[in-house]
Amino acid sequence: MKGKDFSMEKTTRLKRDLAYTGTILKIYRDTVVANGIEEVYDYIHHDGAAAVLPVTKDGKILMVRQYRNALDRFTLEIPAGKLDAPKIECAARELEEETGFRSETLEFLMTVNTTVAFCDEQIGVYIAKDLIPSKQHLDADESIDVEEWEVKDLLEMIYTGKMTDAKTIAAILAYAQKEGIR
Repeated sequence: MKGKDFSMEKTTRLKRDLAYTGTILKIYRDTVVANGIEEVYDYIHHDGAAAVLPVTKDGKILMVRQYRNALDRFTLEIPAGKLDAPKIECAARELEEETGFRSETLEFLMTVNTTVAFCDEQIGVYIAKDLIPSKQHLDADESIDVEEWEVKDLLEMIYTGKMTDAKTIAAILAYAQKEGIR
């Protein structure tokens, strides 16, 4: 089946107005003309993030359980945090801060754009193996529990809808595919 040829369509951003600036994002109101129709869109710029899938020597995944205000509940996720250095350095930092482990070998797994309809957030995801015990360094407002999970159990949570965090789902599915885990 052949898809529509979008190269024929004309889309032009006429203006972008900053509506709000936060600590890790900026919210804009964009005026765009697409196919002759003028529309106003909300657009969120996010500074980006890095995440890490920590794999223990026996193949389990270290996951973090933490409260997420936007959802008003605790979620099970891979460690992640905002960018303030190169992605691989941020992933290494978040691994140690959130799990209390570090690794000398981080391998790039993938890049994820989390919500392409209105946000440009991009997360670099890495795999950490050969974990070395260290110490958690949580921020003052963080409360994180570290849990070890079998990949098959995480896959089951994804397939049954019990896990909803996009970066975590993408990372686990990519890792399972890479390693041939079902």
